[in-house]
Amino acid sequence: MKTLLPWLCVVGLIIGLGWVYSAGQKKDTELAALREESQQLQKLRAEMEETKGTHATAESDELVKLRKGNEDLLRLRNEVGQLRKENQQLSGQVQTAQAQAQGAQAQAQALSANAAQAPAPGQLDPAAQAAFAARYGVAPQTPEQQQVSVCINNLRLIDGAKQQWALEKQKPAGALLTAADLAPYLKTNTLPTCPAGGVYTLNPVGFSPLCNIPGHALWK
Repeated sequence: MKTLLPWLCVVGLIIGLGWVYSAGQKKDTELAALREESQQLQKLRAEMEETKGTHATAESDELVKLRKGNEDLLRLRNEVGQLRKENQQLSGQVQTAQAQAQGAQAQAQALSANAAQAPAPGQLDPAAQAAFAARYGVAPQTPEQQQVSVCINNLRLIDGAKQQWALEKQKPAGALLTAADLAPYLKTNTLPTCPAGGVYTLNPVGFSPLCNIPGHALWK
C-alpha cells in the first residue's frame, strides 16, 4: 500500500495538471473568441459612425437644396408680382393715352371745322397743331401714328403676360402657348386686338409677339 500511494499521488498530479492545461486551453480559446468579437464590434461601431456621418452630410445637402428651392420660389413670386404691377401700370398708361388721343382728336375736329379750308383727313392745320402743342407739350399724332402706339402697347401687354405665364408654369424658352393660356394674365381676360385690323402672332416663349402690319413691331 505504501508503494502504491506515491504512484497514486503522481497519477492524481498528472490528472490535475491535465485538467488545468485543458482549462487553460479552453480559456485561451474563449479569450481569442472574445478578442475577435471585440474587433468585430469596433469595426461595426466604425461603420456606424461613418454611416452617420454620410447621412448627416446627405441631410445637410438636402436642406441646402430645399432652402435654395424656397429662395428661388420666393424670387419668382416677387418677379411675377412685379410684372403684374407693371402690366397694370402699362394698362393705365394705355387708357390714359387713348383718352388723350380721343380728346386731341375731338379738339382737332372742332378747330378744323372753323378753318376756312378743312385739312386733309388725319392732319391738323397750323392753328390746331399750335393749340395741341401748347396744351400737351408734344406734337400731335396722326391717326396712323396713334394706331401704331396702341398696337405696340398691346404687344407689350402680350409679351408681359407671356413672361408671367412662363414663370408661373416653369416653361422654358421655346415653349408654345395659346391665347387661352394668356387670358388669366391680361387685365380684360382677353387678347387685345390691333386697332388697324392687324393679326397678332404670339410666338413661343422667349420670342416677341408680332403684328402682321408693317411698322407695328415691338422693339426691346
